Amino acid sequence: MDKLEKIFGKTAQMTVLKNLIERQNEPTYLSGIAEETGLSHASVSRVITPLVGSGVVTEKPFGKQTRIFQLNMESEAAKLIVDFYKKINQTEIEA
Repeated sequence: MDKLEKIFGKTAQMTVLKNLIERQNEPTYLSGIAEETGLSHASVSRVITPLVGSGVVTEKPFGKQTRIFQLNMESEAAKLIVDFYKKINQTEIEA
């Protein structure tokens, strides 16, 4: 269990967000996120919608049916989340 999970619990949305933070300079797609996180395609699709809606994640079409996602580093909220993620991983968290 990582430090974010110890504080906030393990949720599909947190798992997807961590995946995008760790690969913030790499665009990816739903199936790629699902494969890397172990979540179902449906779960990733469900939880990424509010992240896109909040502006933390960008979504772009790629071809006829594929969508590409990436952490939106132009978003102030995304910058704060990444900063928090980096800082929390540098601290000692009690079990």
